Parts: sequence; C-alpha cells; structure tokens
Amino acid sequence: MRLCCLVERGVFLLFIVRNSEVYYRSVRVLLIATAAQGLSDNLHLWTQSLPFCIYTHRGTGQCRAAMQAQEVLRHLRIPELDDVRQYMRSFPTNALMGVGAFAAITTYWFATRPKALKPPCDLGLQSVEIPGGERARRSVLNDSDESMTHYYSDVRTMYEVFQRGLRVSNNGPCLGSRKPNQPYEWQSYREVADRAEYIGSALLHRGHSHTGDKYIGIFSQNRPEWTISEMACYTYSMVAVPLYDTLGTEAVTYIIEKATISTVICDVPEKARLILDCVTGKGRKVKTIVLMEAFDSDLVTHGQKCGVEVMSLKEFEALGKANLQKPVPPKPEDLALICFTSGTTGNPKGAMITHGNVISNTAAFMRQTEMHCMANFNDIQISYLPLAHMFERVVESLVLTQGARIGYFQGDIRLLMDDLKTLQPTIFPVVPRLLNRMFDKVFSQANTPLKRWLLDFAFRRKEAELKSGVMRQDSMWDKLIFRRVQASLGGRVKLMITGAAPVSPIILTFLRAALGCQFFEGYGQTECTAGCTMSVPGDWTAGHVGPPLPCNIIKLVDVAEMNYLAVNGEGEVCVKGPNVFRGYLNEPEMTAEAIDADGWLHTGDIAKWLPNGTLKIIDRKKHIFKLAQGEYIAPEKIETIYNRSDAVAQVFVHGDSLQACLVAIVVPDPDYLPVWVRNNGIEGSYSELCNNKEVKKAILEDILKLGKEAGLKSFEQVKDIVLHPEMFSVQNGLLTPTLKAKRAELRSHFRKQIDELYATIKM
Repeated sequence: MRLCCLVERGVFLLFIVRNSEVYYRSVRVLLIATAAQGLSDNLHLWTQSLPFCIYTHRGTGQCRAAMQAQEVLRHLRIPELDDVRQYMRSFPTNALMGVGAFAAITTYWFATRPKALKPPCDLGLQSVEIPGGERARRSVLNDSDESMTHYYSDVRTMYEVFQRGLRVSNNGPCLGSRKPNQPYEWQSYREVADRAEYIGSALLHRGHSHTGDKYIGIFSQNRPEWTISEMACYTYSMVAVPLYDTLGTEAVTYIIEKATISTVICDVPEKARLILDCVTGKGRKVKTIVLMEAFDSDLVTHGQKCGVEVMSLKEFEALGKANLQKPVPPKPEDLALICFTSGTTGNPKGAMITHGNVISNTAAFMRQTEMHCMANFNDIQISYLPLAHMFERVVESLVLTQGARIGYFQGDIRLLMDDLKTLQPTIFPVVPRLLNRMFDKVFSQANTPLKRWLLDFAFRRKEAELKSGVMRQDSMWDKLIFRRVQASLGGRVKLMITGAAPVSPIILTFLRAALGCQFFEGYGQTECTAGCTMSVPGDWTAGHVGPPLPCNIIKLVDVAEMNYLAVNGEGEVCVKGPNVFRGYLNEPEMTAEAIDADGWLHTGDIAKWLPNGTLKIIDRKKHIFKLAQGEYIAPEKIETIYNRSDAVAQVFVHGDSLQACLVAIVVPDPDYLPVWVRNNGIEGSYSELCNNKEVKKAILEDILKLGKEAGLKSFEQVKDIVLHPEMFSVQNGLLTPTLKAKRAELRSHFRKQIDELYATIKM
C-alpha cells in the first residue's frame, strides 16, 4: 500500500494505491501560487524507500507521475444518487432523525453564531497608575492624565444639555406619562422648553433671581413636571433643591430652613399641607407653593393663614407667559442642584452640585459606552428611581443630551412591570433590591427539578458566551427559556446600569445572561455626583465595580486600625476630579472632613485594586465598632455576605463594646423561604415559618457556612439570630430613601429582641 501526494498545475492530489486499485478518493486542495511554481520546476521522486511518495510535475506532463495521476483520476468517480439513497435507507429511523436534528442545530448555530464585542480597552489593564507617588490610578480610556470635563464642546451645562437634545431630536418626543390602562402621552422638546421658560419667568416675576433668592424646592414624585421645573431653574441660572417623598416633616423643615427656600413646587395637596405644617408658627420663609394636581379652596385658606400663597402650576405658567423673560444661561461652575443626602444618622447634608459636576459625570459614561451602546434619539428611558438622587439625574442627563425620550412610571412601584410592558424602554437603570426580586421570581417559577435543571443548563450556556465576550438576546436559550424574562421588561432593553448598593455577583451574572443586554455595575456617591467607577463593555465578570471613570482619578489610603494598607493595594477610596462636589451647604466643617486640602474626596468605603486595574469594594470605614475583647467589626461587610443566602431577604448585624459576640435580625425571603425549607420537610405559612425553630436553625447554619466560605473570622460570625417577618422599609423608618439601613433606628427598633438574644447566649 502506498500513500501518494501529487502536485499537478497547482492542485494537490492525495490517494492510496494498493495492488493497482484506488481505495480512497483524491482530496484536491489549492496550493499557494508561489509554492506551486517552485514545485513545478522539477520532477523527482523525493523518496522511494518509504510507503509514502510525493511527486511534483514539470510543465511538459510527460512523466511517470502524470501517467499515474491520469490512471488514478480514471478510477475516481462521484457516487451515484441511487447509491447514496440506498446507503441512507439502511440507517434506522431514530438515527436518521438524530442526524437531521444535529445537522439542523449545527447549521443554525453556524448561521447565528455571534461575534464577541470588541472591548474599548485591554480588559487585562483597565486602569494605569499616574506619576506623583500617591499610587493614584486613572482610566486607560483617557488620552492623558487630565480628567474628562465634557464630551461635546457645545454641552458644558445642563441648559445646553437640553438645547442639544432639542436640536438632534428635531423637536421629537421628550417626556411621557400615562394614566392607568392608557398608552403614554408625549410632550415634545419644544413644548418642554417653552413650559420651562414660562415657569422660570414666573419665578423671576415672583422675586427670584440667580444672584439673590435662587433656591427652588421641588417636592414631587417622578413625572414630566419635575423635569420641566428643574429645567426652568437651569434656564435662568437658579438652583433646584429636591425634597424626598419620605423625609418627614422634621427633615423637610430642616432643608427649607437650611436652603432658605421661599417657593416649593409640589405634585399633590398632601405635600403642600406638609409644607404648611413645617412653616406654621415659625419664620415665614416659604411664600409660595405651586401645585401640579388639583386642590380645593380649603388648602388655599390654610395657606393664607400661614402667609403662603397656593397656586396651580397652570396659573403659574400663565403668569410666566404673560411676563416672559429672556433665558439667563448658567456657566459650568454655577450651582445646579443642592442634593440633600438622606444620611443614616443626624440631619440631611446638602451636597452642592455644579453644572460642571453633572456634565463631567455624564461625559465619562458616554466615553465608556460609545463603542457599542451609545444612546441615541431612538432610545427610551423608564424613570422610576427618585429624581431627588443623583444616580437618576445623571442617567436622565445622558438621555436628554442625545435627544432621546423619558417615560415616567405611574407613581406606584407595584405597577412598574405594567409600565415597562407599555413603554418598552431601551434604557433601564436599576438598584440591587429590584434585581434581587427579579432573580427570586425567576427561580421561584422553576418549581420542579426538570424546570430547575433546564434553567440552570440554559444559564450555563449563556454564561459561557458571556465569558467569551458575547452578549445577545437571540440565542436558542433566549427563545426557549429567557424570552419571558426579557418580555417582562418590555422586550427592548439594550442598556442597564445598577448602582446605589452592592449587588450579589451570582445575581448580576445570572441577569446579565438572562437579559442579554449591556449591563453595567457602577460605584459612587452623591459627593462625586453619582459614579466614580463603572464596568466597561466586554468585561462581564462580576465581583468588582470596574475601573475609574474618565472624569476622575482614584487612590487608596491607609486605614491602619483595620489593617488596610495602600502599599498592599487596599485602603479607603479617595476620588479627585471635575465630578467631585463643591461641599456641603453652609457646613464648612463637614466639607473639610469630606474633602481634604489637596482636593481628594474621602468616601469612607474600603476597596482593593484587582490585577486588571478594576476596583473591588471590600469593607466600610464607617459603622465600625469594637467588641468587648477589642476586635473591630464592620457589620456591613458581614451583612453583604449573609445576604447571599437564598433564604435571606434582609439582615441587620449588631454588636457593641459590652458584648463579646454578634447577633443578627434576619428577614427571610417571603417568596423563596417556603421553597427553601420544603427540601427539609418543613411547611407552613410565612409567619409560621418565621416562628419555627427548625427554620431558624437551618438559616443560621446556612449563613454561618457562607461566612466561613467568605473567610470571616470566628468573632465576625453571629452567635444567634431572630427571624423577623416584616421587611425593613422606608415607610417603617428602618431604611433611608436610598434603601440604606438606618442603623440607629434598627438598633432601637429591635432593642428588645437584641437584649433577649444576648441573655440566652453563653460564651
């Protein structure tokens, strides 16, 4: 037997000859032209001693190799169709079906196989250290060590944001709202701009100005009038001061006094009454309340008794239209907002945010996402996160810059899913609490072993695509498994960003796979406008918050008492750049505590640099306490770990210097708990399960196991827990409006349970 390879006129022939019979067809492969020319110059037998011959053919063709080739070709023939049919008929039916299915799936996969998104930078080096000896790092997306201040040269203020949106949208739809069971109704960019000028002119007519009485209160849920009132302030260089829905009378009174607010724009009469209660019997700082919704004459009479004029927004706009003033555009360094942070203790602090702060933060987000998911005038954002917080404000700034649309929810978070299906947004900012609920709902529907296996298998397949840089919504697994999840958000979401609090890496990875859209995690705080880090497109790994944004640099400083040292790449996060706020309103001492002499904002969060230049938040400098034996405890770190338990919705870890151990109040997940304990043979209502000792024991064992796996020391683990059936919420005063734990209130609220736990613990 001899394996022969023949080159003839640039064609490579491969065949096997034994006893003058051809047993295998030739495989014809085109050779590279230059190589073919080199081989065709001579004819020689490279070796005859091996059962393997290679011949090359001279152009004359008069040689033994050519004769052998012709003989071989004469024996070669394509099988007849009947032969193929007969051969296929010999296969069993099941085998034929399997071959057909395999061929179809393979063909479909090759036809729809996506390409990995090209990341905007080397994912192994997402930030670089800058000279200066402080170990500060910047984004590699920056062309220099200078931080980014703007993206478009003609957009340096929030007023110019809207003017650009008006231009690029060609006066398209801008702000939309809906009534129950109705479609969205839209106001155009021109209509919004005109209304903003009318309201702003009315404010000027009532005595406000950019040099004098410039602080305007806005006390409302998200709705078009909120943004129009804000734009009215920007059009005439005045300053918007948002008030929270859930602050309460005491905090609202404090803000009105602190910012000397004389005009408040409210949405509903109940909030107007709250304002009147704030000023009753006190100095008459508030002179005017403007109401978006209808109100009765009793409210007007009540206002008159307090020395406050109550007007409708319609009246106010008519007043401005009759006294229309030319816009007074702001400068980048002018104040745009006073954003009062809710704070976990004490009175709110008024963070002074400039136009330049907001623009630099917005520009950095656009720079980071410009390659694959830059917003455009076709996009729609759902607005439901409080506009009083900077996270939502920066997202809306991004949308308005590109001339896109903002659709507001109906005002009831329970109807959000209905709003999403009706609006079909493409941009969806979220917070971890909502992500947790989405995750729990998906897994609670997989209520049989087969469904759970299919869900897990589909997730693993899409997770594998994520790791290779592929992000899509049209895979087989999307069509079979995840279509309903995507449809629940309207079916068109292309960009999501989460912030405000840590999110579990497991939940983030699952939802990235299930939703198949560009899904970013950011980190920041009000004092740096909104964000200072964010994950980059193409890096879909979880467990970090990305590199520094192009608008700032970040360094880590020592926290020696907790053994975090900058030399080890660990320490308190400090931020510097054009997105860092100016300071706290009329609070120079607090400002000096937050921003040092060199302009670095000290966040109070502790982080570490990962090898690829991304940041991982690992601890919190504040809320640290000592146990009786002198060990420092950071409870928020422990709570983050315990919250990974499927059975846990919320947890509050407590300890103090008079005790040698920790205890916790745990709120079980009402959706997942019944499923979780059923595996242990325990059943009952939610309240019954919360009082069940076996359930408590199982949850305690689970969170201790998670703590051990996460590397918690023995003194960082809780000794006992209480199961509480009611969620911590803003309404019951245990969470801030940004959904952070009010630790002092939690400690006071659960004092009895905490004391009982310590009384039963034997050390």
